[in-house]
Amino acid sequence: MTEQVAAVVVTYNRVDKLGRVLDSILAQTRPVDRLIVIDNASTDSTPQLLSVYDDDPRVEIVRLDSNTGGAGGFSAGMERAYERGADWVWIMDDDCYTDETALERLLSGHAEAEQELGRNVPYSCSLVRYTDGSICEMNNAGATWDWGRLIAKGQQAVLITNCSFVSVLIPRRSIAKFGLPLVDYFIWFDDMEYTLRISADGPGVQILDSLVTHDMPTNRGVNFGDLNPGNAWKFFYGARNESSYRWHHDDKLAWMRFVITTFAWMIRGGVGRRLQLRVAKRILAGIKFDPKPKMARTVR
Repeated sequence: MTEQVAAVVVTYNRVDKLGRVLDSILAQTRPVDRLIVIDNASTDSTPQLLSVYDDDPRVEIVRLDSNTGGAGGFSAGMERAYERGADWVWIMDDDCYTDETALERLLSGHAEAEQELGRNVPYSCSLVRYTDGSICEMNNAGATWDWGRLIAKGQQAVLITNCSFVSVLIPRRSIAKFGLPLVDYFIWFDDMEYTLRISADGPGVQILDSLVTHDMPTNRGVNFGDLNPGNAWKFFYGARNESSYRWHHDDKLAWMRFVITTFAWMIRGGVGRRLQLRVAKRILAGIKFDPKPKMARTVR
C-alpha cells in the first residue's frame, strides 16, 4: 500500500506569497495526499485566498481562533495530519516555494539513507535557498561530526542534528514517540528544540537535491545585534526559549555560551542598554520555563 503524505503549511498574514506556496506543493511530481493549511487567525485577505481551494479534495483549511505562533500552528497541523492517518508529515512556512521534485527526492533520499545507515532516520529536510539562488542563511541545518558519511557512499545527503521548519519530512513514528512541537514557545527555537528532541533516535538527514526557496525579506541569519524596539518581541521569545532549552535539556556550559554570544552580538550591534536588560530578564525567565510536549492522540 502506498504511504500517505500530508503537507502542513502554517500561515499568518502572508497572502501575497501563500498562493504560490500552496500551488507549488500541489504540483509535486510525487503528489501529496493531503495539504493541511493552518491559518493562525490572519487579519488580511488570507481567508479569501484560501476559499479558492475549497473545491480541491486534497486541501483542508483549519482556521484557528487566535494566533498561536509558528509553534502552535505546526503543532496543530502535525496533530491533524497524524489523526488523519498520515505516514509522513511534510511541514513548511508560508513563504517556502518547493521545487516540483522536492517531496519525491525527500522520500527517496530518506529511504536510501535508512538503508545505508541500517537504522530509522527521525526526519529529513531539503536544501533551502534564498531567492537569488544562494544558501538561505536563516535555514542552515546543523551538521554532525561525520556529516559526509552518506556522501562518501554516493548519496546526495548529509547527516544533521537539527534544522528549521522549512521543508522538513517527519515520519509518523517520530511523532508517535516524541510528540508535537512545544506550543508554549510560540515562536523562535521551536523548530530547533523539536528536531534536537527527535534526534535522540539518531541524526536526521538533509537531502541535497531536494530544493526549496525561502522568500524572506533579506538573506540574514539570527543575530541579536539586529534587535531594535520594533522587532524586540521576537528576540524576547528567542532569548527565553533558547535559554530554557540550553539550561534544561543541553548543559550549563552550552547555556553559558549562549548567554555570552547573545550579549557579544548585542554589544557589537550597538543595541541599547535598556533592550539588553530586557533580554537578560528573558534569559533568566528561561531558567524557570520548561514546558512539556503534548503527545499525539493514538488513532490506529
